Amino acid sequence: MNVYLDNNATTIVDPQVFTEMEPYFVQKYGNPNSLHAFASDTHPGIKAGMEKIYAAINAPREDSVVITSCATESNNWVLKSIYFEYILTGKKNHIMVSEVEHPSVITTAKFLEGLGCKVTYLPINHEGIVDPQSVRDHMTDKTALVSVMWANNETGAIFPVEEIGNICKEHGVPFHTDAVQAIGKLPVDVQAFNVDYLTFSAHKFHGPKGVGALYIKKGKELIPLLHGGAQMGGYRSGTLNVAGIVGMGKAMEAAVEALEFEMTAVRKMRDNFEDELLKITDTFVVTPREKRTPNTILISFRGIEGESMLWDLNRAGIGASTGSACASEDLEANSVMEAIGAAEDLAHTAIRFSLSRYTTQEELDYTLRAVQAAVVRLRGISSSYAYAPEGHNSGLAAHH
Repeated sequence: MNVYLDNNATTIVDPQVFTEMEPYFVQKYGNPNSLHAFASDTHPGIKAGMEKIYAAINAPREDSVVITSCATESNNWVLKSIYFEYILTGKKNHIMVSEVEHPSVITTAKFLEGLGCKVTYLPINHEGIVDPQSVRDHMTDKTALVSVMWANNETGAIFPVEEIGNICKEHGVPFHTDAVQAIGKLPVDVQAFNVDYLTFSAHKFHGPKGVGALYIKKGKELIPLLHGGAQMGGYRSGTLNVAGIVGMGKAMEAAVEALEFEMTAVRKMRDNFEDELLKITDTFVVTPREKRTPNTILISFRGIEGESMLWDLNRAGIGASTGSACASEDLEANSVMEAIGAAEDLAHTAIRFSLSRYTTQEELDYTLRAVQAAVVRLRGISSSYAYAPEGHNSGLAAHH
């Protein structure tokens, strides 16, 4: 059996999405900005796709949704635009990001730090969540931006974006949230929260790769990252990805329609699977499940390197991960495990299982058997597990 449990990295394209996209590759292929019928043939698809995107996040018409190539581009755009508008000009000198943001935020923040920007890396607590009070404590009159993700890609931890947004509003500071892991898993309503910038990417909710977007609240305009033509109202130059817009719109519509299923049926499967995994001796899960997205488990098996577990699972036809796919070539300790203060013997042991609405119980039963077999094999050859003293405190006992 082949089982895909790495849906926080990317997802299968919904067949409905593929069907809607297909005509825009070989039939309606005109450049939307050209002045002929081939171009105008694409306009209804673009309009319908954009309407679905606005509806999915309840964005008012006066606000902007700008299509980008991916969430990485969108995240870079927000941080770099804030730098050019506020930091470089001397108006402000400080931004805040959480210490467990996606690499596209953390790496950009470090880049800006090298250019003279003061960056506060907000800590997470033992549950893997940012405390809103830490945002308030680090706020100054020189703060130009707060960027905190809606949900963590590794743990599934849901961050208190409502409270953080309200704190930012009180201080007149723009608030950006990377909502890549929230769309299709949680209700996302930009009018219900004080969100100035919101990032998402189609391939995380059964849409195509290579297309993402950035929501921008009216009055919070950004300096363009890409200059050239006047596409996207001059916000983002480059020929529009028509098929991508059509596909992302349909994927967001389908994700919203399936949200109740995700929050009930998928959550139930996840919880039952997690219960069975936790029956294995010396296993630990980060973040209480009620504070996580309904599809995600980050679990550690004491004495087993994460890469070794992945090897055994891969041989069994199972796709999982040790955390962020964008950092998968980095064999350093898991950043979230380090941030919550996990002991060194657990920092390399985290495995992420992320389900989708296409995951079946049969697949999870098969995966459980494969994990159980891998634990027996790998612990049998693990010197660190064999020689660990009885009753050794892993540092995560409160979460098992």
